[in-house]
Amino acid sequence: MKSPRLTRRELLRAGVKFAAAAALGPALRPLLRAADSGSPSRRVFDIRDYGAVGDGTTLDTAAIQRAIDEAAAAGSGAQVLVRGGKHYLIGALELKGGIEFHLADDAELLVSTEAAQFSGRAALTANAAHGLRLTGTGSINGRSPEFMDHFDAQDEWWRPKNFRPRLVVLTGCKDLEIRDLTFRQAPSWTLHLLGCEHTLVEGIKIHNQLDVPNCDGIDPDHCRDLEIKNCHIVCGDDAIVIKTTRQGASHGPSSNIRVKDCVLETQDSGLKIGTETTQDISDVRFERCSIATGCRGLCLQLRDEGNVSNIEFRDITFTSRYFSDPWWGRGEAISLTAIPRTPETKVGTLSDVRIVNVRGRAENSVRVSGSTQSRIRDVKLKEVDVTLDRWTKYRGGLWDNRPTTAVPGLEEHGNPAFSIRHADRVVLASCRAAWGKNIPDYFSHALEAEDVTELTYPNFAGEAAHPDRDKAIVVR
Repeated sequence: MKSPRLTRRELLRAGVKFAAAAALGPALRPLLRAADSGSPSRRVFDIRDYGAVGDGTTLDTAAIQRAIDEAAAAGSGAQVLVRGGKHYLIGALELKGGIEFHLADDAELLVSTEAAQFSGRAALTANAAHGLRLTGTGSINGRSPEFMDHFDAQDEWWRPKNFRPRLVVLTGCKDLEIRDLTFRQAPSWTLHLLGCEHTLVEGIKIHNQLDVPNCDGIDPDHCRDLEIKNCHIVCGDDAIVIKTTRQGASHGPSSNIRVKDCVLETQDSGLKIGTETTQDISDVRFERCSIATGCRGLCLQLRDEGNVSNIEFRDITFTSRYFSDPWWGRGEAISLTAIPRTPETKVGTLSDVRIVNVRGRAENSVRVSGSTQSRIRDVKLKEVDVTLDRWTKYRGGLWDNRPTTAVPGLEEHGNPAFSIRHADRVVLASCRAAWGKNIPDYFSHALEAEDVTELTYPNFAGEAAHPDRDKAIVVR
């Protein structure tokens, strides 16, 4: 079909428009684009109009920042457009409220490796940027290999240089949305949400190096009313971890957080709360997630004065294994611990935890372990099915209590399938313990309980790893 011909009047109109764009420059081009789109209330600020080059070597920070600032001044949900087909080299950018920062198609932000380009510790930051949206199918590349000093063959991980930025730190933002973006090779934490409220994180992908320490996936910290869903995360450190860090104390507790339908791969914990628990964390639900691999499947680590309560894990599968010693976790299937960080720490309480329809394969126990300073209370495990096996080369017969100086960090102990100690009112309903092909001597009981009150285990199934030596169930 032939293209329709423009009338003389339409040609004249187009000529006037292009002449205006050339004469008036980048300041009015967003207005012309808005007029073209038929939506004059929504202006588009193309970073190329502000001088961004996108050749991967020219620093585009200033040009992109000008586009962000003008979009924020325009308001009404103005869009900062980062077009595809280009690689934009950036230092620190400050995002603003009320805008959409959109990485279209295959657009890539390439993080500078020069420390002088970062006034803070992150590539993208925002402070009290209410109504901010980060969207698009483009990516942010943190270039982690270039922030590493050398590979430590003994510890089996990379040793970082003195400076390595986080990718994104968003602080005190409300009505925040992060959707569909890809984050690559973060040198440190990938997405740190500090004191944010009414937040949606959906469909993002994180592809970090598995052997780089501290490159967490998503860290909600002192956040409230947050939903994370349909994300795919590969990272060396914790994949999704909810915290209340000491430095963020002014932002209050963490609560009303939902994590669902995510696929996770890590060398640390898949789904985690802690270890920073300096204020309360409550009303958290993890559901329908798959942990392809990690050093712990599900993990609650109470180490500080905050209280952790009303937590639910539901419909989750996992594989948990040993990694080299520097990585926290020794392959525990599930690890709920309440242990003081130091002998002087006044540790809070861990209570009201529900784990339902969770199943997987692990190299170590399901642990519910309080301490003499803080007993765990009101825990229900229902239809938890775990198979213990050994398939990695690392030394076993250990539990990992780190970080703590109040008790041994790595505790030598036999590995029952389920271990409950220093706890009250614990129910194991229709849970099952099984053993794989490789059963070392330190694999022991199906269920072992020590210093536990009101323990019940209706319809529990499983025998000892070595039934000729150990009882299936031992309660001391």
